Amino acid sequence: MLNLSQNGCSVWVASSTEGLLTPTAVALGKFDGVHLGHQRVIQPVLPSAEKSGNGERVYSTVVTFHPHPQEFFSGQPRALLTPLDEKVQQLRSLGVEQLVLLPFDKDLSALSPENFVEQILVKQLQCRKVSVGQDFCFGKQRLGTAKDLQILAAKYDIPVTIVPIKTYLDENLKIAPIEDHHRISTSLIRQTLEDGDIPQATILLGRPYTLTGVVIPGQHLGKTIGFPTANLQLPADKFLPRQGVYAVRVSIFNETTNTSPVRNLGVMNIGNRPTVNGTYSSVEVHLFDWSDDLYGKYLVVELVSFLRSEQKFPNLEALKNQIQLDCTVARQVLNTAY
Repeated sequence: MLNLSQNGCSVWVASSTEGLLTPTAVALGKFDGVHLGHQRVIQPVLPSAEKSGNGERVYSTVVTFHPHPQEFFSGQPRALLTPLDEKVQQLRSLGVEQLVLLPFDKDLSALSPENFVEQILVKQLQCRKVSVGQDFCFGKQRLGTAKDLQILAAKYDIPVTIVPIKTYLDENLKIAPIEDHHRISTSLIRQTLEDGDIPQATILLGRPYTLTGVVIPGQHLGKTIGFPTANLQLPADKFLPRQGVYAVRVSIFNETTNTSPVRNLGVMNIGNRPTVNGTYSSVEVHLFDWSDDLYGKYLVVELVSFLRSEQKFPNLEALKNQIQLDCTVARQVLNTAY
């Protein structure tokens, strides 16, 4: 049991249920991104809805899997829209009281739908109600459907809410629960980020996509041409959007997110810095009108707009001129952005 008290959530990461807050109202799923569709699934188990018929305290709980099932079956690391710390922060902001990470291993993946309900939901989680998305699948070979879960849980008097898939309309990027349009999904958000379509990703997530990490020493090349940058160390499993230059909003924290942040605007580059023969990908942020030291500080960078793809310039002077233009365009974008 790992208690991330600064985030207001308890995270169970062991195979034992010792210390788990029970009984529970459970939202089941992978929840990478905690996007608008996920929020709809979580809503029915939030504290405002929770008291059982006999008046007992029921804890709003999101139950997901670690590692991501796709990573377990493929053997390949999977980049996530919301690594653990970010997921906890997002769930906390929704009012979720507890996050349970079920260790996704050979034993768990081999459970039949019936055994999953009995062993996990009933015995371990002492579940009083469940919420899942319409497309939820569970149990060995994903044979159990949301309807199956509803039937199996009814044997234990556990009601299951099946939440319709949330969709959106292409026209004007309006969100609308119309099932014959595109469904809001983690894969769709990943695609929009790969395409550099930041306004679309923002709408699907219900908030800006962020990159969060600590500022570490870089090569100081930006400073030599008049544009010092903060080199951001991200979680190893963080999903990166399209390489290139972005207009961004930045919140600057002193070592922890417990303090009130300083907010600023800037430009961010994601890429290999081909003009200076960079050999590895980096994330660098230039803050407008900023001169203080940023080393060791924790930055939350909100993506607002994709400005251009990364490119190689013939010399540093040409790069400097382009960065100046990027800053001018970014200021205009940020002054008029949503």
